[in-house]
Amino acid sequence: MDVQPVADRVYLISHAHVNCYVVEDDDGLLLVDAGLPSMRPPLVGLLAGLGKKVGDIRALVLTHGHFDHVGFAFHAHREWGVPVLVHRGDKWLAAHPYRYRPRRNRLLYPLAHPRSLPLLGGMAAAGALAVKGVEDTRPLGTDEALPLPGRPIALHTPGHTDGHCILHLPERGVVFSGDALVTLDPYTGATGPQIVADAATGDPDTALASLRVIAGTGEQTLLPGHGSPWTDGARRAADLAMAIGEH
Repeated sequence: MDVQPVADRVYLISHAHVNCYVVEDDDGLLLVDAGLPSMRPPLVGLLAGLGKKVGDIRALVLTHGHFDHVGFAFHAHREWGVPVLVHRGDKWLAAHPYRYRPRRNRLLYPLAHPRSLPLLGGMAAAGALAVKGVEDTRPLGTDEALPLPGRPIALHTPGHTDGHCILHLPERGVVFSGDALVTLDPYTGATGPQIVADAATGDPDTALASLRVIAGTGEQTLLPGHGSPWTDGARRAADLAMAIGEH
């Protein structure tokens, strides 16, 4: 388990190669993704260290509706009363986070990429197979600053899923890239900027086209859903991911 600051009042919680984030502001906290179920206790510990409590969480924004991002969202909404926001294109998926069709069979694909097996096994041990979907979500508006801590701007980046969005925090100089661009692919074990493998991506061609949106933010720091933060610029990360292409 890893908990650390990664930008101005932005904190990373990472476990089993899955990331979620906390944005701290004067008017409360914002969660970006809900990781895996086992990441809830370290979140509570982080909040205590900041002198905060779960009642200070203003909202949880899901970059998309896959199980390893929905994580503890059901608990956060039902037990803590946290509103959950997701793009309309992923509303159904957030309620059914295992029911999606990637380009290739996600069960067979890792057999051709044995480096992925320890990663996927770790995710399973951390609760990846026991995620409850969340049905009561609110639509995530795009292309303008949201009235939430950090004043994030959600930008639609489809391909990985229909409703995938990145979150741009211009005032903090960071972009939460979710799975539109990662620095570790759990399905291959490969590191460096890339889109997620066909085993978990619905439309790789559209996912590659969405890299232009990430590059267009012009920010230096990307905070992905899997892998280490990238601090060498959004445009360079997008260029590298484009060069790798579909896999």
